[in-house]
Amino acid sequence: MKPLRMPSFLHDVFGERQSLGSILTVLLFGGLLTAAFYLRFPGLGEHLPVWRVTLALLLVFDVFSGCIANFTASTSNFYAARKTNRLVFIAIHVHIVIIALLLDTDMGVSIGVWAYTVAGALVVNALIGKPSQRFVAGLLLSAGLGWVPMLPNLQPHMLIVSLLFMLKVLYGFAVDHYGHASRGTGK
Repeated sequence: MKPLRMPSFLHDVFGERQSLGSILTVLLFGGLLTAAFYLRFPGLGEHLPVWRVTLALLLVFDVFSGCIANFTASTSNFYAARKTNRLVFIAIHVHIVIIALLLDTDMGVSIGVWAYTVAGALVVNALIGKPSQRFVAGLLLSAGLGWVPMLPNLQPHMLIVSLLFMLKVLYGFAVDHYGHASRGTGK
């Protein structure tokens, strides 16, 4: 299937060219998992205004969808060719903290997961073009996947968001999955 040229405002999500199948897969994965998430935790925001729960669910959708989008060649290659964009993207990913704030839950844990994820992503990002990058990313992700579920009093819904946030940013995003940066190609 011929890749579609993405409008510039979607480059940060899908890269410059993305197949329709990949776009649909990313949106379907994010949408179905977010719907299942809300159905599984219907009392998520009983005591909160609807706008806060809605905004939190949109950010959850972004985390879930981004897990898949970051594994596509187009998105991975887009950021591999743009070091500054990659650093900005890592820096602005405070989703997990905002989700916890909006849902009035697990702030301390969310800040800890965010700090670990961003620090790990910066380490992995510094290894772009080196053979050890995927190994170090896998090690840091595995450590996080083992560590986070052991945190005390973590709500199950925030456990899911935390684990997928780490996958999205620390491994899905920070790794140059297709070796684009090490080949020195720009597009």
